[in-house]
Amino acid sequence: MIVALAASWWSQFWEAFLEELKGVFHIGNIGEEIREAILQWRGYVPGTGERVPLTDAIIVTWIAMLVGIIFFCWMGGKKSRIPTKRQAVMESLINVMFGVCKDYGLNEEQSEKVIPMVGTIGIFLICCNTISIFHIPPPAKNIAFPFAMALFAIVYVIFMSIRFVGLSGFARSFTDPKPFMIPFKIIDFFIKPISLALRLFGNVFGAFILMEFLGIVCPIIVPGAFSLWFDLMDGILQAVVFSYLTISYIGEVVESAHATKERKEEKMKLKAEKEAAKANSEAKSAA
Repeated sequence: MIVALAASWWSQFWEAFLEELKGVFHIGNIGEEIREAILQWRGYVPGTGERVPLTDAIIVTWIAMLVGIIFFCWMGGKKSRIPTKRQAVMESLINVMFGVCKDYGLNEEQSEKVIPMVGTIGIFLICCNTISIFHIPPPAKNIAFPFAMALFAIVYVIFMSIRFVGLSGFARSFTDPKPFMIPFKIIDFFIKPISLALRLFGNVFGAFILMEFLGIVCPIIVPGAFSLWFDLMDGILQAVVFSYLTISYIGEVVESAHATKERKEEKMKLKAEKEAAKANSEAKSAA
């Protein structure tokens, strides 16, 4: 009797499993399903009526910020004389960032001022981008998020550049290597944030669409394997690129300001030498 009950239960289970599997692999209107995934949820903060809008991008951004804060507290715990694994990892990452800053002409003091903010931006973007591995839409699929991050980054670049080389040095950087470059350098400061934003949006949004498509067409095994790259590694890579470019933009201004200053000093030195040589020649002629 037990065998008969077990056989009956197994038969029912198998039929239900096959029916559910058919439903999983049933492909409907792919375009409509992806469209629904792209469209962001929109609501309002409870208790405010329709005055304070709330979207899925805002919610996920706050979740990412919370995760980033917890990560910072965990990784940057109390230091010990004998470095723990977490401490060693953090110190290695900081050394890498010091190397990047040095490559772009920033000295140690300048690097110490840049790394905390740029590192925070990087970890924040990593949390935002990789949250899609949990099948949560990343904030960067909303075009407003990448543009907001890019605008913040370029304002930070201008602020730190002026802090390092002064307002006159920042102005001089527009004349490197020649004064006729001024219009192009001005345009460059409009192109840079657009480039940052579109690079972040295009990669994250493209990966999100691809993963949604794979989830619809082949929902078992394949999405999990591809997710390791498109949700995890690509999200980390885009955050690293964003941080790297932010440092490079600051270094570019600093190097240009120093280069123009050195050229100006060299010209003044040559002019002084010529005037001294001319004065000596005139003195000899008079004698």
